[in-house]
Amino acid sequence: MASLATTTTLSLSLSSSINNLSRTPISLPLSTPTTSTFTLPPSKRRLSPPPPSALPPLISTLTDTNTDATSLAVICGGSVAALAAVLSLSDPEKRRQQQAEVVGGGDKEVVREYFNGTGFQRWKKIYGETDDVNKVQLDIRVGHAKTVENVMKMLTEEGPLKGVTVCDAGCGTGLLSIPLAKEGALVSASDISAAMVAEAQNKAREELQSNNTDLVMPKFEVSDLESLNGKYDTVVCLDVLIHYPQNKADAMISHLASLAENRLILSFAPKTFYYSLLKRIGELFPGPSKATRAYLHAEADVEAALQKVGWKIQKRGLITTQFYFAKLIEAVPV
Repeated sequence: MASLATTTTLSLSLSSSINNLSRTPISLPLSTPTTSTFTLPPSKRRLSPPPPSALPPLISTLTDTNTDATSLAVICGGSVAALAAVLSLSDPEKRRQQQAEVVGGGDKEVVREYFNGTGFQRWKKIYGETDDVNKVQLDIRVGHAKTVENVMKMLTEEGPLKGVTVCDAGCGTGLLSIPLAKEGALVSASDISAAMVAEAQNKAREELQSNNTDLVMPKFEVSDLESLNGKYDTVVCLDVLIHYPQNKADAMISHLASLAENRLILSFAPKTFYYSLLKRIGELFPGPSKATRAYLHAEADVEAALQKVGWKIQKRGLITTQFYFAKLIEAVPV
């Protein structure tokens, strides 16, 4: 990832980014060797880093905004130290503590409260088919859909899914659970948000029962990841680890691996120096409504957590659009 020069002007011009979604979304193929890395063809390589607006921590700010005419700028003249001084003027941790106090708990309670309220309404639109979304929200919809598409390819390339047990941990509105059921998989789906689960159930009834009575409806339940139990051929957890700090993410990865017999698929926001810096900048500009805190995870840390419980990464890939990116891995027992 590109490093910052000694004299840097870092500009977050969200309005220009929102109105100029010219970069084609990229879905990189998944590699099989665990040591392989991705490189774009020479014609598509970028010498500059991705735009600051492509960060998950900024997504809540962008999706909270009702207008596309937002322009935010942070100017750092001199060095990274100067940037650090600017960042120190805000106190995101205090804001996070205030969020927790409102709902009477920690991260988990904040996430549950958010996705049962304003977060549910917002992400229901993003994950849905309505045209009532701005360009940023539409781009995020495309990005998440590409993640689901890649997961379905991973799951079907080795054979039919009929009768295969799959745990969709953090199912949201059912964007993965329903396609899995259509392929004949026996799906157990859960989410911490009762509102999300209810929406997923309604969509599943509409798409499955009306079209094919032979398909088995996913079994939906309201549950956090820690409370999941049972054994499944495959466990999938997409875009959920962003709500867990690394120490809790390690424990969660271990727990999810204990539920899977043959395969564990995870997607998460990758942590690099550049993304971490921009995440910190994003915290300077909270949206008008309270969102959840976001955690990035280094691929090496995720891999170490898997190795600790006897699993290895078999495939890995990266899905990116203008405002969405996710590292996607498939792990199997050693």
